[in-house]
Amino acid sequence: MPGQCCHHCDDQSGQRQPVYRRLLWVALSINLAMFAVEVLTGLRSGSASLLADSLDFLGDAANYGISLFVLGSGLAIRAYASRLKAISMLGFGVWVLGLAAWHLYTGRVPSAPTMGVVGAFALLANGAVAALLFRFRDGDSNMRSVWLCTRNDVLGNIAVLLAALGVFGTASVWPDLAVAATMSLLALTSAVHILRQSGNELRGDVSERSAPARH
Repeated sequence: MPGQCCHHCDDQSGQRQPVYRRLLWVALSINLAMFAVEVLTGLRSGSASLLADSLDFLGDAANYGISLFVLGSGLAIRAYASRLKAISMLGFGVWVLGLAAWHLYTGRVPSAPTMGVVGAFALLANGAVAALLFRFRDGDSNMRSVWLCTRNDVLGNIAVLLAALGVFGTASVWPDLAVAATMSLLALTSAVHILRQSGNELRGDVSERSAPARH
C-alpha cells in the first residue's frame, strides 16, 4: 500500500494536476446547478429519491471544493480531507434513510413525470462529469472519493428513472422509497471504503516519516 500511495502521489504532479483542477471546477459548477434544480423539484413533486439525489449533488459540490483546496498538498492532508468527505457521505446515507421513513409514514405518492424528466437531466449531467473524471479514478483516497461520488451519482440517477417508472406503473410510493434506501446504502458502503483507504495511506505516511533515513 505505501508504495502505491507514493505512486499515486506522483500522479497528481506535473501535467495531470492542472487538468484535474480544471475538471473539478467544471464538476463543481454542474453539481451546484443540479442541486438547485433537484431540491426545488423534489420538494414540489414529493419525491424522496429526488430530494436524496439533490443532497447528493450538494455533497458532491462540497467534495469537489475540498479536493480543489487540498490538491497539491501532502498525502496526509489529502487523506484527512478524504476522511472528512467520507463522514459527510455517512451523514448523507443516514439522512436519506430517515427521509424515506418519513415518506413511508406520510404515504405521499410523488409525481412520476417530474421524477422522470429531472432524473434524465441529472443523468446527463452526471454522465458528463463521470466521463471527464474517468481517467482519474485510480488515484489516492482523495481522487478515489471523487470518483466514487461521481459513479454513485450516475447509478443514483438511473435508479431515480427506474423509480419514476415504478411509481407511474403502480401509483405507489414504494418504488421511490426503495430507490432512496438503495442510494443511502450505496453512500454508506462507499464511505466505509474511503475511510479504509485513507487509513492505510495515513499509516503508510507515518511509517515513511518515522523510518530512519538511508544514506
